[in-house]
Amino acid sequence: MPMFRRDISKELNDLAAGYPVVTVLGPRQSGKSTLVQLIFPKKPYITLEDIDVREMATLDPRGFLERFPEGAILDEIQRVPSLLSYIQGIVDKKNQKGMFILTGSHQLALHEAISQSLAGRTALLSLLPLSLSELQQAGIKLSLDQTLLQGGYPRVAYDQLDPGKAYRNYFQTYVERDVRQLINIKDLLQFERFVKICAGRIGQIMNLEEIGGEIGASSHTVKQWISILEASFIVFRLQPYFENFGKRMIKSPKLYFTDTGLAAYLLGIETEVQMSRDPLRGHLVENLVILELMKTRLNQGLDPQLYYYRDVQQNEVDVIFKQGNDLIPIEIKSSKTYNSDFLKNLQFFQNLVQDRAPKAYLVYAGDQEQMIQGISLLNYNHAARITL
Repeated sequence: MPMFRRDISKELNDLAAGYPVVTVLGPRQSGKSTLVQLIFPKKPYITLEDIDVREMATLDPRGFLERFPEGAILDEIQRVPSLLSYIQGIVDKKNQKGMFILTGSHQLALHEAISQSLAGRTALLSLLPLSLSELQQAGIKLSLDQTLLQGGYPRVAYDQLDPGKAYRNYFQTYVERDVRQLINIKDLLQFERFVKICAGRIGQIMNLEEIGGEIGASSHTVKQWISILEASFIVFRLQPYFENFGKRMIKSPKLYFTDTGLAAYLLGIETEVQMSRDPLRGHLVENLVILELMKTRLNQGLDPQLYYYRDVQQNEVDVIFKQGNDLIPIEIKSSKTYNSDFLKNLQFFQNLVQDRAPKAYLVYAGDQEQMIQGISLLNYNHAARITL
């Protein structure tokens, strides 16, 4: 694998200088192992995916950890969460910074285990697939439709894999291995159909009953399955922003995918021509830009602070970035051509919150970048500037 320069590297280094343990979470194949080995080349690297290693760590955790008196990188720590309480004992005794670097690809199991064993002793970082800025730094130039199809997984980008085949393998491996570890799914085909239905609802307000009706499952099952997808970094929910603005707000989240390449595969989009004509292309562009805003924040070790706005009168803004007391509205359009109608929702929100929206952005596929009526027009490649 190549050494993509990851924007999170500085934050990872800084945290290792301040905490005895740093935990890097993120989806499988997002580059966690490559990153931590690159940043900490002198540390022993152990993957708990290896059956023999996992058995040793499970049967004799104390003996296993004694082999690494100066600490180590432990990859996929969620495979042996019982190690965390032993790590706690070691770091409390040694009082050494940056001793253990852990990675994991299941949020639920890990967050619970970490909060019990390593609260206050570990810093948490999230590494998502490559951002647009990381791809650009690596000299990878893609059109918008190519970017949507390829997504951000490092192996797909570097090895120039056929995205459709790569994501088919990724998805099948994920469903077969990870999902079965997390929950007992009796009908895998029904679960696969559920994930594809979720892809068809990118950028839409979540309706558990509707999704359940389409696959013949209860809304309780759908809720559980969405939690599993979220815990495995396949999807994320964008929460609504609501305050008492004197209007009734929508309070259900919207659903997005952690990678547009995987979403495109699930939607059956295989070529740039298909992408350019697909009715969901606009939602995928929205997904791409929201991911870019999220990655920029996470790579700085910060919470995303991203929301959307919608009221019962159908006034809507794609993204609200909360920066202190400021609420920065962001509209996302897949069009290359600017249209004054694009500003309507932004202007509505600025009028609603007045001086709490000192800035507003229209992110689109066009190259013209300028200020229009106090609103910044930005090309989607530069969306990261908003949250930097």
